[in-house]
Amino acid sequence: MLPSDEQALYGTIKKKDRNEGNIDWLNWLAERERLFREDGKIAFDLFASNAADLLCRSAHLRRIVAQKHPLIIVDEAQDTNEHAWRCIELLAPLSQIICLADLEQQIFDHLPGVGPERIVSIKASLNPLEINLGAQNHRSADTEIAIFANDVLLRNVRGSPYVGVSSFKYNPKQNQQSAILRRAIGMLQRSIRTATGKYGRNIAILTHSGASAAKISVALNAGTKPVRHKLSFDEAEAVLSARFAAYLLEPKLEATRFSDLATALELLATAKRAGGLAAAKQWQEWAIKIRSGKMPSAGFVKAVLAVMDDLKAQRFSGDPAKDWNQVKRSLRNAANEELTGVAKNLDYLVAFNRGKRISGGLGAVWVRDGQYTGAREVLDSALAQDQILGGVDDPPGLQVMTVHKSKGKQFDGVILVREGRHDGAQLVSSFVWWGDTVPFHRSRKILRVAITRARVHTLIVEPMFPKCPIIGPHKL
Repeated sequence: MLPSDEQALYGTIKKKDRNEGNIDWLNWLAERERLFREDGKIAFDLFASNAADLLCRSAHLRRIVAQKHPLIIVDEAQDTNEHAWRCIELLAPLSQIICLADLEQQIFDHLPGVGPERIVSIKASLNPLEINLGAQNHRSADTEIAIFANDVLLRNVRGSPYVGVSSFKYNPKQNQQSAILRRAIGMLQRSIRTATGKYGRNIAILTHSGASAAKISVALNAGTKPVRHKLSFDEAEAVLSARFAAYLLEPKLEATRFSDLATALELLATAKRAGGLAAAKQWQEWAIKIRSGKMPSAGFVKAVLAVMDDLKAQRFSGDPAKDWNQVKRSLRNAANEELTGVAKNLDYLVAFNRGKRISGGLGAVWVRDGQYTGAREVLDSALAQDQILGGVDDPPGLQVMTVHKSKGKQFDGVILVREGRHDGAQLVSSFVWWGDTVPFHRSRKILRVAITRARVHTLIVEPMFPKCPIIGPHKL
């Protein structure tokens, strides 16, 4: 299952309620197991445990995996949970194992089964030859980015600037995020050009939360000249909204007009349910009512039907990019707030190579059939491929993401956004992670990861207040 489909099934269960004392969560865990055992649909969290189970039960399977992969490199080994590590333990007698691990970059220790004990278990299982590569820096060798990051981690303060690191302060009372971000991008690119003689090919804007990343994306899209970028965030609702848009591309018959409307409402309800929104229940009820032969009088139902009729009357061109935009225009022209929101979600799905994969798949179907037969299956295939590749084949450009999503990536330049965040009592620096206390070691580890994603230059964009207890003393 794509993460978006899984989230649609438990979308009303908040993260704080996902524990053994919550009956809804326990029911979902049972349903998740049933989906795997009976329907062959596996949720992400079940993959490693079931893979370990198969390897444990079958010596033949262990042998053919090892024959295929005589050398296994475990990157970010400190972040493997007990199930993923069990897979490696089972293959270790048959394959050569190389683990790359750094406890000071363990920023996923909030996840179940991830913690410092992983390094202990690695040493106990493998009795490995240990090689310390801590003094080597192949990413930003001609800069002091790594030195600055280590000083932040170790609370060292020096009185001189760092090569490859700078800051840009702004007044948070002036609500000009779009202008601030554009200025920061220009400053970063000029710094990269000064250092290397050419502008950066790929840069990233990193922030502390998905909500902040979404706000940054909105700011970059504002104005007459939007800044082209890819937003990486928790995009379940956007993915499911795109499935609704793909459905609008599929051919439809006049005889099935109302059953098609019911299907459209069900797809929209699924997208809303992924966001945990109450409207999903009402839309699902309208779909059931339509299938029973009764037409609801709700304005939203009429707006969805009008969009479907509009697209049927216009006909598609066979150019996936143009037809995708035609769907967005029809949604916006419906003058309905919910459908306008769906149109906005569609912009997130077609940037970088993901958009190329979607377009290529739809184009191939059109050449074959002269219509977008099975457009939803084409979309799902493209999104699954993008999830597996994880953006490794993205072309040059600007990406916006959280610090945690940047783990394992590298860019010519990084803009690290610090904001004011209210902790319930006062405004604090967003570089201080939730629940962290002095001396903020967990926050320092996360910040170190963010700083070191850059090859040439890291630019910290920060408000004049509140002050930051982590980087405040450093001279940038």
